[in-house]
Amino acid sequence: MRHLGFEVAVPADIFKTKRYLAGDDLSRANGVNRLFSDPDIDGIICARGGFGAMRILDYLDWHVIQHHHKPFIGFSDNTAILLSIIGKTGNPVIHGPHVVSFDSASKETLDSFYTTLVTGGGEIVIKSPQVMRPGKGMGVLKGGNLATISHLLGTRFQPDFTDAVLFIEDIGESAYKIDRMLTQMKMAGLFDGIRGVITGSFEKCDTDAVIQEILWEIFEPYHFPVLFGLDAGHGHANLSLCMGVEVEMDTAASRILWM
Repeated sequence: MRHLGFEVAVPADIFKTKRYLAGDDLSRANGVNRLFSDPDIDGIICARGGFGAMRILDYLDWHVIQHHHKPFIGFSDNTAILLSIIGKTGNPVIHGPHVVSFDSASKETLDSFYTTLVTGGGEIVIKSPQVMRPGKGMGVLKGGNLATISHLLGTRFQPDFTDAVLFIEDIGESAYKIDRMLTQMKMAGLFDGIRGVITGSFEKCDTDAVIQEILWEIFEPYHFPVLFGLDAGHGHANLSLCMGVEVEMDTAASRILWM
């Protein structure tokens, strides 16, 4: 982070432990609330993937977060916080690497992180796209880790993907689990009214061909564009995505354009 030119502040309480968590729920949530309210902090990046991120949602101060807008960066289980910030405050967030990711991060990941944090958007051209349904879709970019999104169903933090371009990715999930999660989301109506789907990496889930077959079966009844192959998520490259703002996805150009 310092090499990229940022000043770094490390809160002492991130080193607390409770089982597989970095402390109890209230102390972790209060740590986030303090960082948002601290005028000396210009942005917040999660230390790591966020086991138990869902557990702190009830303790986050949404008024403070809304009125002290600053970049919040993370992915994986932290998808729960990213989507809840968008839903509860309307503020944009960044789906991007964690602190522990930087040690082995590719140049592409680091460049994308810096550019997105500084400019807030731009354009991403997908290098090896697989077009499942062609077309253009314009909407607010939302999404993240598929398993985490599915676990938000039925809660008061269930995301609303109406008029959204949906991004999904995952790691280490069997093909049948991917199928089951997507089917549950479909049956719950989460895909009704979305404008398009972009998939990131499905690392250690199954072959791309199997995952694409499942995705096609899920999204075939709809009429929005579907694009597979964005280098974002748990794969080698994890491009940063400014979410909660409007984008245009264009399968012909294999690109995402922030408006």
